[in-house]
Amino acid sequence: MRTLSILGSTGSIGRNTLKVVDAFPDRLKVVALSAGGNIELLAEQILRYRPEVVSVREQTDAAKLAERAKGTGVEIVHGDDGAVAVAAMATSDTVIAAIVGAAGIAPVYAALKKGKRVAIANKEVLVAAGDVMTAAAREFGGEILPVDSEHNAVHQALRCGSSAEVARIILTASGGPFLNREIGTFGEITVQAALAHPTWKMGNKISIDSATMMNKGLEVIEARHLFNTPVDRIDIVIHPQSIVHSMVEYVDGSIIAQMSSTDMKFPIQYALFYPDRTPAPFGKLDLTSMRSLEFLPVDHSRFPAVELAYAVGREGGSAPAVLNAANEIAVERFLKGELAFVSIVELVRRVLDRHAAVARPIQSVEDALEWDRWARNEARATVVSSTVSSR
Repeated sequence: MRTLSILGSTGSIGRNTLKVVDAFPDRLKVVALSAGGNIELLAEQILRYRPEVVSVREQTDAAKLAERAKGTGVEIVHGDDGAVAVAAMATSDTVIAAIVGAAGIAPVYAALKKGKRVAIANKEVLVAAGDVMTAAAREFGGEILPVDSEHNAVHQALRCGSSAEVARIILTASGGPFLNREIGTFGEITVQAALAHPTWKMGNKISIDSATMMNKGLEVIEARHLFNTPVDRIDIVIHPQSIVHSMVEYVDGSIIAQMSSTDMKFPIQYALFYPDRTPAPFGKLDLTSMRSLEFLPVDHSRFPAVELAYAVGREGGSAPAVLNAANEIAVERFLKGELAFVSIVELVRRVLDRHAAVARPIQSVEDALEWDRWARNEARATVVSSTVSSR
């Protein structure tokens, strides 16, 4: 029986994880949950899965949840310490890390220090503090397995050969909603248009990152840590159908691709049961329904975030943490109508330019969080003049 702590249980990854639990009740058990502020859904999850400990962000929500969960015996905790408590639960052996942003850094580190398997869907943790996390996994016997469909696909394809035989990793990208939009109209892009992903149903932040393709740049940096591969051996291709989730090219010219339906339950199940493969009850990919599979180069004039992220990945040190945090604030400001779509990457670039004068390595979780705070403050204070499109 694998026992689970789920960080971000009311989000998309958390809800899909619980669907996998439902499909394998004799093999998976939930012992702890952590969520933000969706108290109604979290209360339902408590009643259904009977965890030992549940954490919420705010103390006031913890009080409300305690009232809703009377008689269940669950312990309600809150705040950053609460999320860490959920991740470090003695009775869980696996942590699903799906908290958005830098809030996942401390809980993931706590889980790895306890020697747990961390199935990570929060790419920001490895972007901001990848060296610290991988060192903790080595020192304490923890394990990091990717849940993001792209890195999960790479993990599967890497099982076909040794690391010495790998020529390059190839991440696929859908191209988002603006793959074929006239570049001259990017200044008119609205929030609604940017959220309309053509393939995946995702949260607001990741949907905007997909529209700018910053998500793919962050994934390159994440892949560097997950697979111990230099960023210049990690490529990106546009694949609008989102059927091939990523590929690995070997030195003999063979390319191994992983394909499946666009359903996050598949990579979640893989990460939970690895190294075993378990029959999935979620449906299969119908190959006969596919008419074509396209692979296109990245247009860097359309998606400048990609080149920026590659440069940051090569630089390393504290730059990736600054890139990630500045981007989070830029996306937040765009969603609020304070910033134009075309200004998201420009704002991040300006924060990175200021960071260059004070850059230094990240050697601890505290370092990562310090740079995260610095970049957020800089991004909030940065003025980028451009017209904000109407919603």
